[in-house]
Amino acid sequence: MKSTDVIRYGIVGTGMMAIEHIANLALTPGTRVTAIADPVTSSLDRAAAAIGHDVARFADAEALAASGLCDAVVIASPNFTHAQVLPPLMAANLHILCEKPLATTIADARAIADAAKAYGRVFWTAMEYRFMPPMAEYVRQIHDGRVGRLHMLAIREHRFPFLVKVGDWNRFSANTGGTMTEKCCHFFDLMRLIVQSEPVRVFCSGAMDVNHRDERYDGRTPDIIDNSFTTVDFANGVRAMLDLCMFADGAEQQEEIAATGDAARLDCFIPAGAIVHSPRVGFMNPKQATRDVIHTDGAALAAGQHHGSTFYQHQHFAAAVRGQGPVMVTADDGLRAVAMGLAAEMSARDKRVVAMAELGL
Repeated sequence: MKSTDVIRYGIVGTGMMAIEHIANLALTPGTRVTAIADPVTSSLDRAAAAIGHDVARFADAEALAASGLCDAVVIASPNFTHAQVLPPLMAANLHILCEKPLATTIADARAIADAAKAYGRVFWTAMEYRFMPPMAEYVRQIHDGRVGRLHMLAIREHRFPFLVKVGDWNRFSANTGGTMTEKCCHFFDLMRLIVQSEPVRVFCSGAMDVNHRDERYDGRTPDIIDNSFTTVDFANGVRAMLDLCMFADGAEQQEEIAATGDAARLDCFIPAGAIVHSPRVGFMNPKQATRDVIHTDGAALAAGQHHGSTFYQHQHFAAAVRGQGPVMVTADDGLRAVAMGLAAEMSARDKRVVAMAELGL
């Protein structure tokens, strides 16, 4: 594709996350949404209104793939549909940005990752958290040795409950892969990115203690974890943990990350955008912590709920489609994040340590 060509985008699944992608594509030069697909008419209506110009509408991914109207496609349909909607899109040789999680089962995630290895187009797993400017800078500083040799990584997300989705599909683990897969695959991906090693074992203690307990859907009660502690041992000896709470709406910082090495600790705070460097000083000596705030474009912040990351991700994805940059998050990355999430779900359910080898990784 020439650098001057407009990339024609299709959107499969036109719910809340699709609206965010549409808003960010509107800020991305050389792109145009030309087709949308969803079986729910009201969702198509909202997406078409957000796009703001005439756009082809389809009831399913197969019809969109066959239309010839797209060069690339964003998959923003429910988690459990990814394994079904991907084959016709890949058969049409479209560049693909597939929302996380890649799939809801290890078998489906592995099949997608295997298919992507031989795929002749861009296949990109959407892991937005990598592309928040403060997070990207934070990771760079760790890799540049600002903490010395990394030994411990702690990630905290204290946030609001899951939002309402069409058909409330996100209330059940069978549809989402479970909270530790649906929500936390982002953080397991960050762990792998930061630690630069593969996980060996996972222990998760989690439960559904507050949210959704009084909800009923055709007589069924939701079964999704709303709080947990997860510890991950990596092959290179680094230990990482995730502290998740989904009934902490009032927390000042939604995400807090602390990386501790033999020379210093480095913290990152979202949405403050701050990075705090705290070198070791010895007992009773004055602290020497320094704080920098990393700028995120205001238009990018306003175009979504992920601290501008969807905007920056689309810039990199479009560059990859044009052959001007690498695929930064592969299908294999997506598979491994799903595997860590599923291991955490197994651990919480069975109350035991789960070896990643049990999932074939």
